[in-house]
Amino acid sequence: MKRQIFGALAIAVLTAGVVDAQHVTTDSDPAAPFATYKTYAWTPGTASAISLTEQRIHDDVNAQLQAQGMTQVASNPNVFVATHVTTRTVPQVIADGFGYWGGGGLATVQTYTEGTLVVDLYDATTKKMVWRGVATATVSSKPEKNAEKIDKSLAKMFARYPPGAGSSR
Repeated sequence: MKRQIFGALAIAVLTAGVVDAQHVTTDSDPAAPFATYKTYAWTPGTASAISLTEQRIHDDVNAQLQAQGMTQVASNPNVFVATHVTTRTVPQVIADGFGYWGGGGLATVQTYTEGTLVVDLYDATTKKMVWRGVATATVSSKPEKNAEKIDKSLAKMFARYPPGAGSSR
């Protein structure tokens, strides 16, 4: 009986950890001349459905690029920047144990919203993508928590820019 309860608790804890986990990856073109990229301009992407969130994302990306020594320009940039924001509803099965005396328990399906933020950098001369950062996390009903997640996600992404700097993919 104790083993069953411990197993149910372990599954519940692991499942909760997966839901709250933030996943960040980056990829890049190894042939791209990252050392020559000093200026950037924005190009249209897939905007967040919430305009305040979109503005926060742009402000944070601007800050990250400027911290890398890049300058935003109105024309003739070295790279173009586009962001893409998507959300999806994810079902999650919640089991409430093993029932009375080890019999069948109840399970319910709850949903949560998962958000993905993509940052793409394109070489302005070749028009080819040279770097991509992708972050996926659960979306909170509290805007301030989402702002924190965006900040952390972008910091993790840009810790890996330019490629070879910071931690590995």
